[in-house]
Formats: sequence, structure tokens, C-alpha cells
Amino acid sequence: MTEQRGSIEEESIADLARRLVAADTGGWTPDGVRALVAELGWAWNGAAHDPVVTGRSSGDARLRPVGEYEERYTDGESYVELAVPLVTAPLDAAAQAAAFHAIQQEVTAALGKPSVMGSHGDLGPFYDSGPIWGAPFMRWRGSPDTLELRAGKTGPELVLQPTDPAENWFWRQGVGEEHSISGFFGSNRDQANAGLGFPGGWAARSWETVTRSLGDFLGALPAETTALGIRIGMPFYGRTECSAPLLFDVTCGDRLSIGCFAPDDVDPAALGWGTVADHPGTASVFSDDDPVWRVDGGGPGEPKGRALAELLVATAKAVGVSEPTDLIVGGEAEYVDGYYVTYYGLGLRTG
Repeated sequence: MTEQRGSIEEESIADLARRLVAADTGGWTPDGVRALVAELGWAWNGAAHDPVVTGRSSGDARLRPVGEYEERYTDGESYVELAVPLVTAPLDAAAQAAAFHAIQQEVTAALGKPSVMGSHGDLGPFYDSGPIWGAPFMRWRGSPDTLELRAGKTGPELVLQPTDPAENWFWRQGVGEEHSISGFFGSNRDQANAGLGFPGGWAARSWETVTRSLGDFLGALPAETTALGIRIGMPFYGRTECSAPLLFDVTCGDRLSIGCFAPDDVDPAALGWGTVADHPGTASVFSDDDPVWRVDGGGPGEPKGRALAELLVATAKAVGVSEPTDLIVGGEAEYVDGYYVTYYGLGLRTG
């Protein structure tokens, strides 16, 4: 067993991902999981909450047994996850995002483009909480099992899971209550997504709710887009008594930039907007004079999400947007790098 653990320690993350995808989980029963651990060449004493000894330098794997928060979403499974830590990175957002990005490139090279990607937001599967810096994930959906690359507490993890319980949990969060689902969820046209269900969303009922949800979203966005290797372009329109003009352009790759298209009777400077002279970093995103008003939110870990959200909400109100239902995310934002994305955590209309 010692020699076998030594060989596993040298195993690349790409090879580990291939083995996890090919593994037989046996329905995630106790016997099935025991056989899975043996197939992987690892060691486990059979106790539900005890670690799975992998011999990897990144640490032992964890099994998640079915308990109070998982039982209602399962159908005979005794476990819903095997999580394997891959690397430990410094806990700041930039380092965590860079570590995730490097791993996702390696796993994507091995398995192909993931069929699902997004962010869990602050509400992970089965009500887990994710890292403060962001909660990106990529998922290679399969049947009966799915492999997910997920942001863990100290670094990215590969999580092997039965497909149905995780998706059943997600689908059943669409109850319409504020903040019932967080983050964003994108799927592509991969055949692996046949039969994939999508939950309903929720609608923000107050400007305070919009401020909170928008602040959470913007604060983590550059770290998450950097980790996932995507670029989001998100226009916001504000419906007033007369029309629904473009108000904001939120653009985020490795940095967050926000442009403002306020009408002539509103003073953006008084609200807190600057120009390219104030925010020279936005010159690579917007031209020097269109939009005139903008802010540079910064890179991973730098955006002050709450303050940015307050700026957008104050501007929307000044323009004459009277209700949260009149702040609308442009439909262009739903298409990101071949994925159709739903921004569940915002609680705003898309159209």
C-alpha cells in the first residue's frame, strides 16, 4: 500500500480527473464507496466522517454522507460527494483565483470543455457556505455521476458526486423567496446536458435587497471570472415613465469596469462617478469618451461590492427608476463563451 500511495502522489491532476470520471461509484452505497476507494488505490476505515487517505501531497479526500440536509434530495445514496483537494494556495482572492484557473486549464485539457460552469454564490450544494473570495465551479456532467471542479476552503478541489441529488437540490431552491438561490449558472449545448433542469428564480422586492445581491455579485466577480477564464459583459437598463434606456455597462474579465450612461439632467460626478482621467484602467475597456462616466472596480479581491452597488442603485433612482423590477439586465449578458447563463443571485429581471 505504501508504494501505491507513492505512485498516486506523483499522479497528475489531469490523470486524477480521468480516473475519477471513469470510476464506478456503485450507487454511492457504503459497499459501493468502499469499492470506489479501493479502485482508486486509497484507504478508508469505513466510518462516514473519517478521511479518505489518498497519499497526495495536497491532503486527504472527504466523503459527505447523507444527513439531515441531504436526505430529501437523494434516492438510495448513502453519500453525495467525494471531494479531493488539489493544491493549497494563499487565502487572498488573487492567489485563489489564479490557482483555480491553472487547475481548470489542466482539467479542461484532459476532459474537454465542461458542460456546466458558474458560481455557487454564498449558498453551495446542500446549503454549504463557500469561500469568501468567490465560489466558482466547472462541472463535467454525466450519468450517473458528475465531476466538479470547485473552489474549496483553501484551494480548488475535484468533487465526484452522484448527479441527481445535487441537481435535485438546486432545482428545488427555486421557491421564489428572496435570496433562495445565489450565484450564476451557465450551461452549453453539450449532449451531456440532455435532461438538465433549471429552477425558477426570485425577484428582489426592495432596493436594499438589490444593493445586497448586487454587492455580493460585484465584489466576487473579477475573482470568479479570472478563475473560470471567462469575460462577462452585462448591460443594465432602467425603465422609467418614458423609456428604458441603457444605464450601465458592467464588464469583467480579470478586472471589473463599470460605465454609466446617465442622461443630461443627472450629475454623475455628484453621485460618485469619475472619468477616464480618474480611472485610467478603464481605457482598455471603454473608449476615452464613451461612456464618459465610469469606475474601475479592480481585480480579484479589490472591488468594494457594497459601495459599487450603492452607486448603481443611487444612480438608477436619480434617473427615475422607481422599483427594483424596473432595473433590467440586458439579455446580451446571458451568453458567455458558449454558455447560456442565468444570474440567479441578482434577483433582477433579464430581457
